Amino acid sequence: MNLADTGFVIIASTLVWFMTPGLAFFYGGLVSKRNVINTMLSVFYITGIAILLWVAVGYELSLNGDLFGVIGQVHHFFLSDLSLGAVTTAKIPTGVYVLFQMMFAIITPALFVGAVVGRMHFKFLTCFIVLWSLLVYYPLVHLIWSPHGLLAGLGVLDFAGGTVIHINAGITALTLSAFLGRRTDEHITPYNRPWVLLGTAILWIGWYGFNAGSALGVNQAAMTAALTTSVGAAAALVTWMCLDIWQTGHPTLIGTCTGALCGLVGITPATGYVTSFGAACIGVAATLTSYWFISKIKPRLGIDDTLDAFGCHGVAGIVGSILTGVFASKQVAPDIAHAGLAYGGGWQLLLIQLVGTAIVIVLVGAMVSLITVVLKQFVSIRVSPAAEKMGLDYSEHDEPVDETVAASWARGTYVSQNPDEFKGQLHGFDPQPRRENR
Repeated sequence: MNLADTGFVIIASTLVWFMTPGLAFFYGGLVSKRNVINTMLSVFYITGIAILLWVAVGYELSLNGDLFGVIGQVHHFFLSDLSLGAVTTAKIPTGVYVLFQMMFAIITPALFVGAVVGRMHFKFLTCFIVLWSLLVYYPLVHLIWSPHGLLAGLGVLDFAGGTVIHINAGITALTLSAFLGRRTDEHITPYNRPWVLLGTAILWIGWYGFNAGSALGVNQAAMTAALTTSVGAAAALVTWMCLDIWQTGHPTLIGTCTGALCGLVGITPATGYVTSFGAACIGVAATLTSYWFISKIKPRLGIDDTLDAFGCHGVAGIVGSILTGVFASKQVAPDIAHAGLAYGGGWQLLLIQLVGTAIVIVLVGAMVSLITVVLKQFVSIRVSPAAEKMGLDYSEHDEPVDETVAASWARGTYVSQNPDEFKGQLHGFDPQPRRENR
């Protein structure tokens, strides 16, 4: 066991987990004041579900054993009798590797929550996350990150989760949005813009654990990943800010933060394989494509992805995965089989990345559709129009985000604004017709 590498991966695991509350602040700042608690809780409570599922069967199904190159085998339920102290090929204990991969199982479903906030039943979301983890996430991890996986055998490169995490979460977000339908009111006033900046900063910090930690040691790949993560995010941030100025005449906080996030997503699959120049190109391309999709294509689709989970994670993830086939360099990563198109490797890696990306998109879209169609027969997927108008903080949790909102509930603001919704409750207080004395 290498103590330095082991300590590094434990720290990286902590940083990846730190991204989950960061995402809660990022999403919580973007939604209306009626849905802040529901949004932040929907992100954060996944921590509990994902950890229990991962140690019960998730690690085994993802990375232990093999069935047809698609899924693993459960031999150690809840890690029982698994030799956690055994040293892996990366010279870290198996238990530390289990811990690191566990954090990805937490953050991935949290990402698609942004697409469904404000209108999905909490109960449906919970059941969906369990089924999605078992039927979508674990098989995808095995396909790409297990040495026995079919896509790994094909030669698909994904250093830190462009396909496994971001394309996966993005396609899930898009598919769920299509099933849910549009919101009754799509005009959102963000609750707290400083929270968006705070969440972005936490996510960026955590992303060093996400990307550099995927090297599983203190080595050149970790150094490259940390550097290219910084460059990709910076290039994307500046690009989105320039686009905002060009389109609206002024830079915006939310736009700048969104740009940084797109860059972080875009560089993730390529981060350990590309030069700084390649990282900058990927960051710029990810932002340009995401900005174009969100502003031009999304309005024409008629699919209401509330916080653009697909527009950021799905689109930027697809761009990053494909461009890995262009900018991957054997000088940076000597162990890869083929260099990218821009570095003398020809078309082979680009074609592999295109095929792998397409397979992930189709597989995730089909499985999420199947899960949703079956699950909605047993659990209601969408809250009532009245509950949506009141906000899910009230209807699902009866917990206000702050005292101002609580006071509005106490004063009956929702009752006065939406009298038809409370007609049954208020009916007993209706003025009664005067009776004549006889």
